[in-house]
Amino acid sequence: MPEIIPLGWFHTAMGIIALISGVVALVRYKEITPQTRSGQIYLVTTLITAGTALAIFQHGAFGPAHGLAVMTLAALAVGTVASTTKLFGKLSRYVRAVSYSATLLFHSIPAVTDSLMRLPVGDPVLTSIEDPVLKMCYAALLFLFLVGVSLQLRWVYRQRA
Repeated sequence: MPEIIPLGWFHTAMGIIALISGVVALVRYKEITPQTRSGQIYLVTTLITAGTALAIFQHGAFGPAHGLAVMTLAALAVGTVASTTKLFGKLSRYVRAVSYSATLLFHSIPAVTDSLMRLPVGDPVLTSIEDPVLKMCYAALLFLFLVGVSLQLRWVYRQRA
């Protein structure tokens, strides 16, 4: 893998902060929301992480990581609209929950990929993006996302009742 440039280090630091604050928000409040400090930190660092991802071109062209960054920005926008307007009506809190949780999934995919492809330094766990272990990791992330969102939506529903 190519060396990490200074923007890449900043991007990585913001991504780690985002992942930690997102998990804290979900564990503590069962949802990511701009009304909590951990939610605010998550949303800002997620925006920064996605924005900086669009400026990193390790392979010289638009790639899958850029696609995830665009999807993250779109999910952030939808979640923010759901959080600040009445566009989605009674479904707003559900839309926000799914949108913001999706951004956590979108963060996790490159985090797992880069970690397994770069660490440990000098002898990474994986040497190919095509490794079946990576595909199993992606499936596990999707499974965790689906279970997590299901539990979260159930909790939101119970809060309304």
